[in-house]
Amino acid sequence: MLTTHDKEVLRALAGAYMSYATLPVQKEKIGLWRALNRCEMQRPMVTIDQLPWDELACGELACRVEDRYWRGVEQTLRKALYKWRHFPVDMVLDPFIAIPKAVARTGYGIRVKEEILGPEGSTCRSHRYINQLLELDDVNLIKDDRVTHDEAQTEMRLAEAEEIFQGIAPVRAVGVGFHLGVWDRINTFMGAQECYFAFYDNPELLHAAMERITRATIAGIEDANRLRVHDDTANLCHCSHIFTDELLPDSGQGRGPVSQNCWCLGLAQLMTAVSPAIFEEFELPYITRMAGYFGMIYYGCCDRLDDRLDLVKRIPNVRKVSCSPWSGRARFAAEIGPELVMSAKPSPAFLATDSFDAEAVRRDLELTCDLARQNGVNLEFLLKDVSTVRKDPGRLTRWAETAMRVAEGYA
Repeated sequence: MLTTHDKEVLRALAGAYMSYATLPVQKEKIGLWRALNRCEMQRPMVTIDQLPWDELACGELACRVEDRYWRGVEQTLRKALYKWRHFPVDMVLDPFIAIPKAVARTGYGIRVKEEILGPEGSTCRSHRYINQLLELDDVNLIKDDRVTHDEAQTEMRLAEAEEIFQGIAPVRAVGVGFHLGVWDRINTFMGAQECYFAFYDNPELLHAAMERITRATIAGIEDANRLRVHDDTANLCHCSHIFTDELLPDSGQGRGPVSQNCWCLGLAQLMTAVSPAIFEEFELPYITRMAGYFGMIYYGCCDRLDDRLDLVKRIPNVRKVSCSPWSGRARFAAEIGPELVMSAKPSPAFLATDSFDAEAVRRDLELTCDLARQNGVNLEFLLKDVSTVRKDPGRLTRWAETAMRVAEGYA
């Protein structure tokens, strides 16, 4: 049971959150995102996410609730408030408190074996994975990702939330999202180097592993469809706001908690160092089967994609494509076309230098804008994967101010 103190903490946070979430600017931003996502961009949009929270630690982020579940809700609210107050850019706050449903997933049945280098709690640690898929039969270690829902627990959480936030904020039970970047999983089961050798030495093993994990992922997607626990009201997919006329026209206005009404993320970061032909053989057939279950797909993360956009365009329901710092921006902008969104990832290295150079950030963003303008491209900027700000959180604020000047000056 929550203590009186815990309830007071949560109510105060919810009150502060709702004071921002109900501002008219939220609707204005939703309109801009919908225009971008229908590929009728009014201006480039900007988000900031995936941050070194250990370097941002301060009183605003210090959690005070003791209960583990409600501490998670508290932390989500504190992070949202911190971002809104310090670098909101084109962030949208939903005018309700999201309460996660009591959904459980089994995962793929393999416990990752690894060696880790770096301090505990750091957002920048190195991993060396131990290969567990040595023989063809080893792929059977990968089990179906089964999904279950404790409806009684969800109802209890929702009732408790309604009591806590009564008179302050509406509450909404939200489901789960899926991640179709299964090559990231295979990498943790084998190790990157071992995967690269296997493309040449043992392609049969990799195909078998991808077939097994694809079927395992689809099993979870179908479970969540039967249980109706997909999160159709999530307003972010891979750090990008996903308000659309078709699926999510306004905050909380999803079309129903099944996969066809949701966005999903696909990626194959391991493919950065292989040819488009390898991508076509080892990624495209599998992502195609999984992506077909969802309404829209955001594809890519840190992977290079400028040399294989013709293949990416064959993925069902793809709408946004990542242009990471490892992609050639000029080629990407020339090839992406008018029917997809170029999701540009400015290098987070600008925040890691000895001194922050806002002018260098401006020049870099304007170069991307110039390429988008020349090619009639729909553009967004997602600053993410920020490993360090050199313990100077103000750099994020200065980056945000610079980016918004560039975006709002786009013509």
